Amino acid sequence: MQSKKTPLVIGLDPIYSRLPPAIRGHRQMNDEFDAAAAVDAIFDFCTQAMRIVAPIVPAVKINIAFFERYLWEGLESYYALISEADDLGLEIVGDVKRGDIGHTAEMYATAHLQNSELTGLEDVLAPDAITIHGYTGADGIEPFAKMAAAQGKGVFVLVRTSNPSAGALQDFKDSSGQALYEKMAQVVGEIAGRPEYMGEKGYSDIGMVVGGTTPEATTSLRSKYDNIWFLVPGYGAQGADAVDCIRFCKPDGTGALINASRSIIYAYEKPKYKDQFGDDWKKCLEQAVVDAKIDLSTAMQSKL
Repeated sequence: MQSKKTPLVIGLDPIYSRLPPAIRGHRQMNDEFDAAAAVDAIFDFCTQAMRIVAPIVPAVKINIAFFERYLWEGLESYYALISEADDLGLEIVGDVKRGDIGHTAEMYATAHLQNSELTGLEDVLAPDAITIHGYTGADGIEPFAKMAAAQGKGVFVLVRTSNPSAGALQDFKDSSGQALYEKMAQVVGEIAGRPEYMGEKGYSDIGMVVGGTTPEATTSLRSKYDNIWFLVPGYGAQGADAVDCIRFCKPDGTGALINASRSIIYAYEKPKYKDQFGDDWKKCLEQAVVDAKIDLSTAMQSKL
């Protein structure tokens, strides 16, 4: 992150119908209802997108749902993209949002965090970090935390999400005035603060997902949990601006990964970029990444 001088993370949420015509029109990838053709198109798009962003940003967040939709063919593509990202020097967050307790949580943690030790699958890489649900409490977080620590990886627990209806549940307060998301943060913070989960640079392997769309309420978490990384969705298409999101960064620029997905990967749909680059979707995407990086940097400078 410090070498790229930005907290920006690019989310890959590929939808076939929104892929560039240059890809959808290819004779081997032009059938949305042919699983192999659709997966090939999505893989081609994501691979090219990662090659564009790799020199500019430190990480990508790959949303597994957009691959699971294609069953085993999609999952094979998901893991192939992880290897591609690793080859490009990108950190990979697997946006899998798993959650359970006991042996089930252990199996989820093994599946999504452990680099496979199975014969024939030795070359399959798991992401560097994943997202999980923590609603089941500490019992549901600890199996993932233990696996992450054993693998030298990370976990981001959903604390306060960026969707419009999140507040109806997550902002609900108990009799003492503590909001549900604050209680969740407290549970995560207690686990994250344990010595076995602390890294060399003072950050925990266990982080929080906190949306950038409610900064006034949630940025107090930054000062409360000094040793935690925040994964911050909501920048761009969901309405959070750079000033909202940069509040989760520390003065040295660390402490937060700010995710932008649709506003970047579908930049070629925007008149702003189409007028500038026409049908060159790669140039549109690259300029959108550069613009977002500058936007966040400007906001960070104004914060200092």
